[in-house]
Amino acid sequence: MTLIAILLGTLAAGLGSVLLAALLANALLTRYTQHLLSLAAGALLATSFMHLLPEAFESDVSPHRLFMTLLIGVVFFFLLDKAELWHHGHEHHHGPHGHEGHHHHAHPEEKVTGSWSVLLGDSVHAFGDGVLVAAAFMADVSLGVAASVAVLAHEVPHHMGDLVVLRQGMQHGRGALLKLLMAGGVTVVGGLVGYTVLEQHLGILPYWLTVASSSYVYVALADLIPQLQKRLSAQATLAQIAWLLTGIALVSGVSALIRH
Repeated sequence: MTLIAILLGTLAAGLGSVLLAALLANALLTRYTQHLLSLAAGALLATSFMHLLPEAFESDVSPHRLFMTLLIGVVFFFLLDKAELWHHGHEHHHGPHGHEGHHHHAHPEEKVTGSWSVLLGDSVHAFGDGVLVAAAFMADVSLGVAASVAVLAHEVPHHMGDLVVLRQGMQHGRGALLKLLMAGGVTVVGGLVGYTVLEQHLGILPYWLTVASSSYVYVALADLIPQLQKRLSAQATLAQIAWLLTGIALVSGVSALIRH
């Protein structure tokens, strides 16, 4: 049953996020992107602080070791992000807020290179998401569902930016969607690998949950929220807060529903 849950969760997170991004990419992107970023940030933070970390700290592993793992994880994802930005800096312009995490704009003369780097990056990222979702499901089904929802929420705006790059590098939009779906499908592979490894080494599960938490916290605080930190009208600011709280409520509500 756990393996089936992992397969369903990784399919929803990996392929569902791509399909939802494609639907939204054909709608009015500029109007809803900020709302999606707020929703994703809330979902990630809620999953980390209300589900993953509490589950990890209920284990026999000392809090000191888990906090150290959390710190190392945040620093690791920071360095990974810097390495990616440095490596692909010649392929993409920076967005209006100095970060290119979700808003890619390829140079016309580098369409193909940018496209393949996006697909490679997405595949590696999807594999890691799959392992982390598997770890969450193996700890608790409701925790796995919460992790899947969080991955889905933060990958949608990410994939919307990726589709922009891929469509610039290809003549047909369907080809871009198909290749992005294949990259998203790697989430399932990560889930299967995670299940196989963690089943044999359950002692490392609390550490994996903490690493997953560090990943979500980093993405929310270093990538999503900075894109929301700009001077807005009172109405727009209230909308941001409302969508952030909606993301928190979404993860909490789904998790509570599964538990009961």
